[in-house]
Amino acid sequence: MQAPIKEIFESIQGEGILAGYKQIFVRFTGCNLNCAFCDTDFLKDEKTLHLKEEELFDKVRRYDAESISLTGGEPLLHHQFIKSFLTKYKKYLKKEIYLETNGTLYNELKEVINLVDVVAMDVKLPSATGDIEHFEDNEKFLNIASSLATFMKVVFDSKIDDDEIDICTILAKKYNIPIVLQPKMPLDNADYFEIYNKFFAQFKDVRLIPQMHKFLNLQ
Repeated sequence: MQAPIKEIFESIQGEGILAGYKQIFVRFTGCNLNCAFCDTDFLKDEKTLHLKEEELFDKVRRYDAESISLTGGEPLLHHQFIKSFLTKYKKYLKKEIYLETNGTLYNELKEVINLVDVVAMDVKLPSATGDIEHFEDNEKFLNIASSLATFMKVVFDSKIDDDEIDICTILAKKYNIPIVLQPKMPLDNADYFEIYNKFFAQFKDVRLIPQMHKFLNLQ
């Protein structure tokens, strides 16, 4: 079995509750959504690696970070490969598995949930993505993912509305998971503290964290 992987590299996690920690990033190609703010090159090209499980193991084991981020794109599009890879090699890697996902592929999550340690789940707000909402899928996803260490990442800008805030806080309270608010880049004229306080008024476990790696000029 092979999977198309855009790149493998070691850097500092710039987002979410593990911001500042060193991780090994395995970026899969492809995504099932089309967010207007996406800044990630996950499209297949001549540089895309088509790796077997043993080839990926050989590459990631060379790094000394204690956590592997499976990212994309949307890594769960390749859930069969991820399941096979982690089933064979997780015990030998002895590294925490951190899944970065848009939180819509809940059936695919079921296939790998027992092999993952941390789930970073995006909630894609229509006001920020320019796309349709996926809140029903997000709830089905959290019903599975919340058995692990899971948090919700919300990319937002000045167009965020109160209904979106309500839905996010309701989901976070229901599944008792932290919310990480991440300002959309480039920054606009949003009153970030005011938006933060609207979340905080409904749910206390909320943090405002920008994309740190961009400020540090890291990959």
